[in-house]
Amino acid sequence: MAALGWLTPRRRSASARSVLAGEASAEAARKTALAEAPPLTEPDLDTDLDALAEEGEEAEFPVAGDDLAAAFFDLDNTVMQGAAIFHFGRGLYKREFFRRRELARFAWQQAWFRLAGVEDPEHMQDARDSALSIVKGHKVSELMAIGEEIYDEYMAERIWPGTRALAQAHLDAGQKVWLVTAAPVETATIIARRLGLTGALGTVAESVDGIYTGRLVGEPLHGPAKAEAVRALAAAEGLELERCAAYSDSHNDIPMLSLVGHPYAINPDTKLRKHARTNDWRLRDYRTGRKAVKVGVPAAAGVGAIAGGAAAAIALHRRRK
Repeated sequence: MAALGWLTPRRRSASARSVLAGEASAEAARKTALAEAPPLTEPDLDTDLDALAEEGEEAEFPVAGDDLAAAFFDLDNTVMQGAAIFHFGRGLYKREFFRRRELARFAWQQAWFRLAGVEDPEHMQDARDSALSIVKGHKVSELMAIGEEIYDEYMAERIWPGTRALAQAHLDAGQKVWLVTAAPVETATIIARRLGLTGALGTVAESVDGIYTGRLVGEPLHGPAKAEAVRALAAAEGLELERCAAYSDSHNDIPMLSLVGHPYAINPDTKLRKHARTNDWRLRDYRTGRKAVKVGVPAAAGVGAIAGGAAAAIALHRRRK
């Protein structure tokens, strides 16, 4: 387990369980970090980055060759439309890991998440508790293999091109890029690898001899725990947080965003948008046609994807009743 000596002074208090969760996630992330990240091949990527440069907006950032900087991206609704844990649940149901009644609950939670556009701690905790009970007794290797299939089935087409372009800009500058999410670290690592990122910080589920016990190490990587994970990883990697960037859609991630020198609000919920404006943080919204958004998916396509995804989740819920 990571040593408490990693930790730098905190801007806000954190529980012992948050610290434990953050350090466990940082340790897991470093163990599974990719040796190198392959470049993206999205056909619109060059256009996205050119548009950013043409705007004259942050043309000097990220700074090429700054190996003391890195970027930290929240996953749900920042990099990917919807919540990874819900997509994972759907994939497990398809493989008969649990019953129809539980799938209906996953479908409803996903529909609510898409329509509300914010993370509700009670909904997220319920989903995590369900997932833990489902995977208990299964091999870690088994769930990793299934996670690869689930990514292709439910997640690959839900990646925001604009956010992905931002991540690639950091990689092109020679910086490491990490996902930071409450989703299981195994799932997050798969997504990071598929996107060509460095690695992922995620919720660590306890395993003994490669078998899940149904318990967590610490607590879910959410809110203050994310900040602890970023702090621990930055200390272990020799990064300077003032030179790092962080991206998120949720006000729950203000502790993480406040750690770095370059915080970004991506597809922000109401509370984060207000906080970002008050603190002069950068905002990007790939869900609408706001003038501030010149990078990424066209507005109509973004809105259509959200509406279509919500409709599909609700229809799935109704069919399973």
